[in-house]
Amino acid sequence: MSVITYRQALRDTLRAEMVRDENVLVMGEEIGVFEGSYKITEGLLKEFGPRRVKDTPIAEEGFVGAAIGAAMLGLRPVVELMTINFSLIAIDQIINHAAKIYGMFGGQTSVPMVIRTPGGGGQQLGATHSQNIELFYSFIPGLKVLAPSTPAEASSMLRAAIRDDDPVLFLENLGLYNTKGEVPEDYAQPENDDVATIGRAAVTREGTDITLIGYSRMAMVATQVAERLAKEDISVEVVDLRSLRPLDRQTFVDSVKKTGAAVVCEDDWLTYGIGAEIAASIQEGAFDHLDAPVRRVAMAEVPMPYAKPLETAALPSIESISTAIKETLSAVGKRVG
Repeated sequence: MSVITYRQALRDTLRAEMVRDENVLVMGEEIGVFEGSYKITEGLLKEFGPRRVKDTPIAEEGFVGAAIGAAMLGLRPVVELMTINFSLIAIDQIINHAAKIYGMFGGQTSVPMVIRTPGGGGQQLGATHSQNIELFYSFIPGLKVLAPSTPAEASSMLRAAIRDDDPVLFLENLGLYNTKGEVPEDYAQPENDDVATIGRAAVTREGTDITLIGYSRMAMVATQVAERLAKEDISVEVVDLRSLRPLDRQTFVDSVKKTGAAVVCEDDWLTYGIGAEIAASIQEGAFDHLDAPVRRVAMAEVPMPYAKPLETAALPSIESISTAIKETLSAVGKRVG
């Protein structure tokens, strides 16, 4: 195994898929000459040339639409949106075209494209550049939404997204790019067929007292919470959703049936959020096994502040999630601390 960053896992896997399949191309703002705002496309223009690495104008609706057309004609475009906030400029193309063409055309054509985009707060980018609005897209049938939390997941899930015949929104939280993790030695080889199963959650840490559910950056934080609480003899089972659409309800429902309690954490607003869907699914699938109501931990329902202390206070933290777990366990008479 090798230890690499989340950023490198994306870059190397994208390159490997371009070597493997000449129909794969990348396009987006500043992804060629500048090599990408986050350097995911570093070196690709030099290696593959302008035919397959296309710098686009600052016109998200235009180049996402162009990618949809290219996908319909047999190519496999990977679009980089500089931030998920800019996807709002292209929301009509994503929701009304990419997601619906297969169904509206009676299956005569598919749209095998990937939209890679980072989101999330914590970087002091202000309210309009610090959102997690994946709920908009997770709501839409016909679109797949993936949210890997580790370098290994980023690699295998990007490979799966590029090879899939449906449009995929691929979420990359800004706070994950420099995080490190283990990957197989051959992860960057074009012949690598370690392709994740889209729509499959994972129990990343076994536990017995309570289930903690997260995705993207919050799945990483959930693991940190579990490690901290293990020192206090609290056994936390961690479930990484990995895929928001399709959503693997069975994995987290089975986990809650085992532990009898659940906390959901997300880097987004509480009301109408992903956590609400998870809580509803647990109520439907594991109600008789619950010893306490499902708790949700999310960011403050405000436009993200720019000032660092306020931004930090607005985001869910190890401390706020740990508190929710302890309060849940205390409510059912389980010893904590």
